[in-house]
Amino acid sequence: MRVLTGAVPGGDPRAPGEQGQQATGLDLKPGPYTAITGDIADRAFVRAAIREIRPAAVLHTATLHKPHVGSHAKQQFINTNVSGTLNLLEESVAGGVQAFVYTSTTSAFGRALVPGKGQPAAWITEDVPGIPRNIYGVTKSAAEDLCQLVHAECRLPVIVLRTSRFFPEGDDDDAARALYTSANLKANEFLHRRADIADIVDAHLLAAQKAPRIGFAKYIISATTPFTPLDLGTIRDGADGVVMDKFPDAGEEYRRRGWRLFPAIDRVYVNARARAELGWAPRYDFRAVLDALKADEDPRSPLARAVGAKGYHDRPTGVYTT
Repeated sequence: MRVLTGAVPGGDPRAPGEQGQQATGLDLKPGPYTAITGDIADRAFVRAAIREIRPAAVLHTATLHKPHVGSHAKQQFINTNVSGTLNLLEESVAGGVQAFVYTSTTSAFGRALVPGKGQPAAWITEDVPGIPRNIYGVTKSAAEDLCQLVHAECRLPVIVLRTSRFFPEGDDDDAARALYTSANLKANEFLHRRADIADIVDAHLLAAQKAPRIGFAKYIISATTPFTPLDLGTIRDGADGVVMDKFPDAGEEYRRRGWRLFPAIDRVYVNARARAELGWAPRYDFRAVLDALKADEDPRSPLARAVGAKGYHDRPTGVYTT
């Protein structure tokens, strides 16, 4: 969890340090940006932390992630993702917090992300109902429901952000890693299922600013796709051709690097509602990535380069561990 003690709603939606605001970090383990150490599943700890900090806004990013599905029990997911979220919500109400931003995930859509055989690619908006795939998605969805319930009962302004991929680690799909380099995969994903962490941060700060006016809402936070609903049938089995039509300069650059476009895309995340209602203007999309590659520049934002890869486990457990 991150709490912004100076993030007064209605303020400047830049990074806290750029605004002269104080950001206080809470985490399980000590670190350079962790001011208070403890477990959000511990209600007494959360209560004491909120009373000590007295934050104007809470950015709730604490979670067990998809990489923990194979290493943590389902009960641990419930303790952290569900009970921990409830603790933060209710203590935020008690502490007079003015805005609560919950970092969720597009994994909450679950099996709705994969269309049936012969079906067009899925056009994923906030209105698509989720179909549970694993305990990660189940608990993130349950936490979203708690956010909505606490808003309805206590009027706590809450914004839920369903973020797409922004992690720098390698893909957990062995077949994908065998076919594509990590940089190639991530560039391709900006077409339909990835965002840069700088744009993710901007969305969180805007959400903290606008939550009191909005009340409650859920938004998909992903790079702006170049695809439209008219492309969904074709990209299911011929995505590379569609991309070449939209980006004629991609072929030469990909050949220069020995890269490949995806021949098939099964889902497209749509960020239109976040752009319209939050005023979110993501800067990093496939066009921006392609232009950087052509100029032999790093397509990642300065923030993404600074943050780097952190890993998810103390001991090596696979591609997600650094």
